[in-house]
Amino acid sequence: MSVYLVSESRVIDADAQRLFDIVADPAMHPRIDGSGSVRELLDGAPPRLALGSKFGMDMKIGAPYKIVNTVVEFDEGHRLAWRHFNGHIWRYIFEPVDGGTGAPRTKVTEQWDARPAKSRLALVAVGWPIRTRRDIRATLQRLEEFVAAEPVS
Repeated sequence: MSVYLVSESRVIDADAQRLFDIVADPAMHPRIDGSGSVRELLDGAPPRLALGSKFGMDMKIGAPYKIVNTVVEFDEGHRLAWRHFNGHIWRYIFEPVDGGTGAPRTKVTEQWDARPAKSRLALVAVGWPIRTRRDIRATLQRLEEFVAAEPVS
């Protein structure tokens, strides 16, 4: 793996489409974010992401700021990714896992991909990959906890 690609996975006891639907709803991002930086969805965002969708977030890392993202990868139920002005990509991959019990299980992989970023050397210099790995693990845990707490409708 490249220092510019941080990837973590977690197997979650839930259907891949259900997990995908949570991530495809930008209003859910503050609830599942493990970094503590995603604060609130900005007005004008679509209720569900699709290829080319733009959505903004109120953020805070030290100081508050706003960021606009564009969905750049979309494969219904399997893959969803977005990027912002710097070019690095946040990606989710959903893969069904055979658990042997018949209950749905999914391997969810979240990636921070700075390979296409404009300032990737600066991102590494300030320790972004290390922080991001920790935050991704926390996000995957929060996603699992959210799914476990919400009954299937």
